[in-house]
Amino acid sequence: MNIEVVFNAYSRYYDLLYRDKDYSAEVGYISTLLTRYSVSGSDLLEFGSGTGKHARMLAQRGYRVTGIERSADMVAQSEIVDGFNCYQGDICTVQMGRTFDAVLSLFHVISYQVSNGAVRAVFARAAEHLRKDGLFIFDVWYSPAVYAKRPDVRVKRMADDLLEVTRIAEPLIVPNENRVDVSYTVFVHELASGKSHSFSEIHPMRHFSLPELDLLAELSGFERLAAEAFLTGAEPSEETWGVCLVLRKK
Repeated sequence: MNIEVVFNAYSRYYDLLYRDKDYSAEVGYISTLLTRYSVSGSDLLEFGSGTGKHARMLAQRGYRVTGIERSADMVAQSEIVDGFNCYQGDICTVQMGRTFDAVLSLFHVISYQVSNGAVRAVFARAAEHLRKDGLFIFDVWYSPAVYAKRPDVRVKRMADDLLEVTRIAEPLIVPNENRVDVSYTVFVHELASGKSHSFSEIHPMRHFSLPELDLLAELSGFERLAAEAFLTGAEPSEETWGVCLVLRKK
């Protein structure tokens, strides 16, 4: 499935659906990792920058962020501010012609790379865009938790002054491919006109084990500095749905 097509529909309601997401805490966590592992500069490249919320908050902290986002609608919704620029592009093939102090890929963007070729390509592009000793920081769905906890059907409702949005997420586990196909049905009610409509999308999501990620890192010229629960820093376990990896370019 073409991820760009998927997110061009979904992006219209993306910010509303994730209005309860604690972007501030996540940016604080990423900033702490950058400091802890001694990033020497402030030039960041973000793979899958979405509508730019993480990037804008990082820019407020003094970082210079370049975002790469495949969805044209997401790019159109990105508010460009001092310290943040965003470009439409494919993170599997992007060539910026320069290097950065760190590459970030947040909110499970790496898990959207479901084929081995796509994952290898993204790791290679990250390495190409990093200065020596630069960091690649990303989070993924963690295989032990997927199999222990098993994703279930979830319903989310959000509203603002213009819209009421209800999203139903129905997962299908594809065990031999380390993948979960999440079928989203989104119902949208426009408050002013009273009109309603709906659409459906399938988001294939890959999950990873640590040995698998270590192999990908080694093949791409990285060494792993850390693997921990995203935000909390706890050791990954069967209870850890999202794991954050910090890799250093050798």
